Amino acid sequence: MASVWSSSVKRTSDGAISVGGVDVRELAAEHGTPLYVVDEADMRARAAAFRDHFAAAFGRKGAEVDVYYASKAFLCSQVARWMREEDLCVDVASLGELEIALRGGVAPQHIGLHGNNKSDAELRRALEVGVGRIIVDSFTEIEVLEALAAELSVVAPVMVRVTTGVHAGGHEYIATSHEDQKFGLSLASGAAYEALVACHDAANLNLLGIHTHIGSQILSLAAFQESAERMLGLRGAFTADTGAELPEVDLGGGYAIAYTETGEALETRDAAYGIADAVEAAVAKVGGTWPRFSIEPGRAIAGPAGMTLYTVGVVKQVQLEDGGGRQYVAVDGGMSDNMRTITYQAEYTATVASRLSDAESALSRVVGKHCESGDVVVRDVQLPHDVARGDLLAVPATGAYGRSMANNYNAALRPAVVSVRDGQSTVLIRRDTLDDLLRWDVAAE
Repeated sequence: MASVWSSSVKRTSDGAISVGGVDVRELAAEHGTPLYVVDEADMRARAAAFRDHFAAAFGRKGAEVDVYYASKAFLCSQVARWMREEDLCVDVASLGELEIALRGGVAPQHIGLHGNNKSDAELRRALEVGVGRIIVDSFTEIEVLEALAAELSVVAPVMVRVTTGVHAGGHEYIATSHEDQKFGLSLASGAAYEALVACHDAANLNLLGIHTHIGSQILSLAAFQESAERMLGLRGAFTADTGAELPEVDLGGGYAIAYTETGEALETRDAAYGIADAVEAAVAKVGGTWPRFSIEPGRAIAGPAGMTLYTVGVVKQVQLEDGGGRQYVAVDGGMSDNMRTITYQAEYTATVASRLSDAESALSRVVGKHCESGDVVVRDVQLPHDVARGDLLAVPATGAYGRSMANNYNAALRPAVVSVRDGQSTVLIRRDTLDDLLRWDVAAE
């Protein structure tokens, strides 16, 4: 299972897990559970790997590439600072994410703003602080942004999000480039081209280029090549018709990570050199010059760097209809701290983290404490038959979308996030308190 854990995870001499040099039992005692744990050195190393491998792969072709951390995976001001220190730019998709990135010291010109339905307030703030790119997603947004930019006497730097029709990735809900969905402007219908013309003709918009994102959990480099061909074809057609060069092309993210011991990952080096070769083939096919490229990894940086710690409560043995059995292991969290299992049927694994066991293993299902039968954290995993109340359970590869999608269902308190490094833990986001919960509630008189 080593591939699903961050690089510093190991077993101590008495069988407990440590991460970043800190025993998880100490983390649970100090910070409580459920608890998100981020391996700082591991997350930084993954960011640096994208930066270095893509720079090398594209550099040998004489091209440049920028890496934008897709902050929806997980963002707090400290993570924004880490990305800044590793020379990554940052993607945001809301006013809140923008403010957190700024609070983390990310230079506005290194921030890109996404979103299919950006509010006037979000666009205005982006223009006021001077973000480096706004990825426009509709004709309505082009009109609104042009008016706001004129009002503020600025020129808005924009890219057009293109729906290329390339299908890639895992669950239907995370495939983002087929025609029948909310993101982008269609290449096939001509809407993307019309949007480029509209941006090019607008007095207060500076058209930087085109953007696409084809999905998540992508293993196929062929999908990136097909997407690049279509994007560069659009770029070439626009230049031929208008004489205007589009200097930038963003190929999005979506690089797959392993969530279980049998899961596959798209290794960063393989992705970098494979995509650079794919782009070279696309340029050879459609002609034209190499633009400046950008990519947007999020999950592949944050996901493997994180784990979630739980405390086991109730354990039940259940007889199945086929005569077999299943062990239900209930923990003190669930769908309030990991929505991905119930939303995407995502698969995870787990291990007892506070001790070793020589008991026989049993087919187990790790479930939460919420009032939903679908409240499952890990659908199928082998856990020792003697797992019991009070044991710590660790679920790896939860650094992406765990805390970002956390919620207060059943008035649950969202867990804290701590980073670990060199034997020390630091709180990145504190745990919700009952005072927080009651403060949001406007009491009846």
